[in-house]
This record gives sequence, C-alpha cells and structure tokens, in this order.
Amino acid sequence: MRKFARSHWKVIIAILLAIALATLTLETDSAPATSPELSTRLRAHVQAIASKEHNTATPRELEQAARHIETTLESYGYRPRKQEYQADGQKVRNIEVSVSNTVAGAKPERIFIVGAHYDSARGAPGANDNGSGTAAVLELARLLKTMQPSRGTEVKFVFFVNEEPPYFMGEEMGSMQHARELRQSGQNVAGALILETIGWYSQEKNSQKLPPGLEKQYPSTGNFIAFVGTLESSALVRQALAAFRAQSDFPAEGLAAPAHVMGVTLSDHSSYNRHGYPALMITDTAFLRYPYYHTAEDTPDKLDYGSMARVVKGLARTIDSLAGAART
Repeated sequence: MRKFARSHWKVIIAILLAIALATLTLETDSAPATSPELSTRLRAHVQAIASKEHNTATPRELEQAARHIETTLESYGYRPRKQEYQADGQKVRNIEVSVSNTVAGAKPERIFIVGAHYDSARGAPGANDNGSGTAAVLELARLLKTMQPSRGTEVKFVFFVNEEPPYFMGEEMGSMQHARELRQSGQNVAGALILETIGWYSQEKNSQKLPPGLEKQYPSTGNFIAFVGTLESSALVRQALAAFRAQSDFPAEGLAAPAHVMGVTLSDHSSYNRHGYPALMITDTAFLRYPYYHTAEDTPDKLDYGSMARVVKGLARTIDSLAGAART
C-alpha cells in the first residue's frame, strides 16, 4: 500500500510538472503576439520623427529625429555610425548601420544600400515625405538584423539628412556626401534602394496621375508601390521588381526611363547615379498621388500603415533575395 502511495504521488508530481512546462511553453510561444504589430511600429516611428517640421531651419526638431533613429537602432543591437559634416554653418549627420558577411578588415566585394532621408521640406511635418520611408528603413534594419548575406556582401541601412531644398542635388545633400565617400574609397555598390514617400494608397479610380506619355502604360488607381530608376539602372529596377513580386502580393509597378521624365530623379538615388552606381527609388509616387505633398497637412494621421507594413514585409524578403543572390 505504501509502495502504491509513493508511486501514486510520483505520477501526480510528473503530471503537475508536465502541466507547468506546457503552460510555460504556451506563454513563450505566444510572446511574439504581444509585441507591437509592424503597422503599429511604423506609426510610432512616423509620429516620433515627423509630427513637426524638421530640417536645418528647425535644428532642434531635426536633432530629435536623428536621436530617435539612433536610439532605435541601438535598441536593435546596432552601433550606429555617424557621417558628420557642415551645412549652412550647422553640424548635420547621416546615420548608418550594416549587416555583412565579410572577412574582418576586408573591403566588401559588393554593397547594397537601403536608405531614406529623414529631413522634411520647409513648412511641412513630412509624415509621408519622408517619415514613411525613414520608419520603413528602421523596421527593415530590425527585420534583417540576423540576415545572412552572400559571402563578401554588406547591406547598409542609411538615413540621410538634407535631401529637401535648398540642398537637393547639391554638395550638402546627405546622400551626395555618402555616395561620394563610397566612391572615393573605391567601394563597389551593387545597388542603392531608396525609400521615398511610401505611405499613401487609394482604391479610387483616377487617383493616380502619371507623367506625360505614360498614361496608358500604368494603372490609374493609386494602390501600388513603384520601383523607379533611370535607364542606366534598368537592370536593378527589373531585378528588384521581380524579387518583390515573387515575395509579395502587394501591387507593384516598375519604371526605368530617361532622366528627364517627370519624377524619375527626384530622390536620393540620384546621388548614387551621379557617382556611377545603379540605384532606384521605391515610392508611392509622391505628388503624382499624394494630395498633401510638401504642405503643413503632411501629418502622421494621413498614412495607410497597414499597406506600409505589407510593403515593408515584401521589401525585407526582396533585400534578402538580392543580397543573397550569389549565396553558395
């Protein structure tokens, strides 16, 4: 009888331990569900960066945007690099982190840039232009922190200052500084993917304007993300668009056109083109669709964070595909 009792209690204890372990496993498995969804994270970044005008005319707000970027990257486990320089007598900076598969101390065989400018136009909070792009690159840096690029490959996540006028296409433009530094050090940039206004989508017919001559070649409904570059970057446009379409069901279109076509050169990708690197812009087409472009009404409440999240998820898979294309 005593042997039976001891055996009985052993069974009960084993059952209780199994229940406890099962409960712990369930709690562990369900933990990711309690973390913020991607759309919520994107919204929080846009609100932190682009609720107020932030540029060299409002240096305090520009600094606050830069600090949000840096502290967020640090919370992901990165150590941000600052590329500081002077613009209009102010010290400004680009911010960069990277994921690489290179031998310590060796120059990467190829580099991919994933970037966005974090300053706003004068008189505009810049939620879509370009809080949306900045938020997306922050989340791409988080999602791809543990990616394994192909051997010799580095992926740089870069946040540019001074894209907007009066700096656009001048030497004090942040991406111009960054591209020139890469060229001077002899780096091989296989492609620069620049996110520029990615937060506005519409299912209404004729919500999309198109450059002259392209009206019948692309949809008139502004519900797609566009991969845009010059003719010199047409191979990169085709490759990136194909990779995105293979990984996401979000509507996507591509355009490689002469530089004089409306809108084709209007972002930081042009800085890399100028220094001889292939580059493209990923965009909701900005002023060809977005009614609040460069106005005081470009505020965080205007954006479609659910669609942004779908785009970011697709881009994460696209970047992993591009950077791992030579994987052995």
